[in-house]
Amino acid sequence: MWYHRLSHLQSRLQDLLKGGVIYPALSQPNFKSLLPLAVHWHHTVSKSLTCAWQQHEDHFELKYANTVMRFDYVWLRDHCRSASCYNSKTHQRSLDTASVDLCIKPKNIRLDETTLFFTWPDGHVTKYDLNWLVKNSYEGQKQKVIQPRILWNAEIYQQAQVPSVDCQSFLETNEGLKKFLQNFLLYGIAFVENVPPTQEHTEKLAERISLIRETIYGRMWYFTSDFSRGDTAYTKLALDRHTDTTYFQEPCGIQVFHCLKHEGTGGRTLLVDGFYAAEQVLQKAPEEFELLSKVPLKHEYIEDVGECHNHMIGVGPVLNIYPWNKELYLIRYNNYDRAVINTVPYDVVHRWYTAHRTLTIELRRPENEFWVKLKPGRVLFIDNWRVLHGRECFTGYRQLCGCYLTRDDVLNTARLLGLQA
Repeated sequence: MWYHRLSHLQSRLQDLLKGGVIYPALSQPNFKSLLPLAVHWHHTVSKSLTCAWQQHEDHFELKYANTVMRFDYVWLRDHCRSASCYNSKTHQRSLDTASVDLCIKPKNIRLDETTLFFTWPDGHVTKYDLNWLVKNSYEGQKQKVIQPRILWNAEIYQQAQVPSVDCQSFLETNEGLKKFLQNFLLYGIAFVENVPPTQEHTEKLAERISLIRETIYGRMWYFTSDFSRGDTAYTKLALDRHTDTTYFQEPCGIQVFHCLKHEGTGGRTLLVDGFYAAEQVLQKAPEEFELLSKVPLKHEYIEDVGECHNHMIGVGPVLNIYPWNKELYLIRYNNYDRAVINTVPYDVVHRWYTAHRTLTIELRRPENEFWVKLKPGRVLFIDNWRVLHGRECFTGYRQLCGCYLTRDDVLNTARLLGLQA
């Protein structure tokens, strides 16, 4: 459309020339001065990639690497990576953003190979590599997945034959740790085998990848079915699929389980990929997926048992997505701890219940249920922002230990090993 418009205007100008229009001191018409700024494109070919850019009144437009990008001029000034604006050693901004004129426009723009130069009214020059702009533009981010994942049901996961990692390899080699984290990031669950069945060794394992997140349950938790806490988990009852700590403003990111002893029957652990179920909802009922991502709910934990007195409240939608690329990053699903729904008007409530039912049906499909028997020596790591867990009822004496990990630290460890996280 832009090129057709440009061609039309050029043709019109030629007609005006034939009609006697005179341009003083010019042997040829100056299209840059005559055409509206919005249709004057600058073209170049660099390293086999065509680049075209255009200076608009209120933004800069760039075509490169099959991407059309638009940048606000304040953004271009604010993200300058010159020595006076950005500390490359600390990777922190030095420029005072509040000092940038909100009406700023570049005085001059030029392209040299794959580098754009912007000269600002005060003479300061900002330069950007074209690939950096593609990577960091809104349009580029819309096409990028923050966290690559493999969504699964029971059959998909079993056919993948995802290997466990040996405890010694996990603790002593970066190769073993990286292999474990790669599996964890892709599937949301991962196992470590041959771990001595003690709380101390489980703690050592957890500390290999993250700081342990201390909560109202302590740093490392150790429990049996003695109902020592005001939570159904401390019983022998079956637990339906759920994510933990939905009543925290930021639910715990990773959960660690280690069954130290079980003298009885039952007690298998249920795992369901919440993102796989949510994807089914998105495909079948996108308007319901959207509703679940927008309606804020309260989750609540009230405890008054022995010396434990707590009242926790967390607020957030069931599905949490990044607004720029619609990527799902957190599911907050716990029917036990969901509080009174009083955050939306009545006409939205029924639609929410319908959407919640659709998601629940997907989560409860037998083909989506992966059952595993926890046993001494086998430690399970669960992405609590993605994978729901539950258990069947059991008999006999059962000891479990575990902890929560800080999500930021797990992802930090993964990135330091070269993984996308």
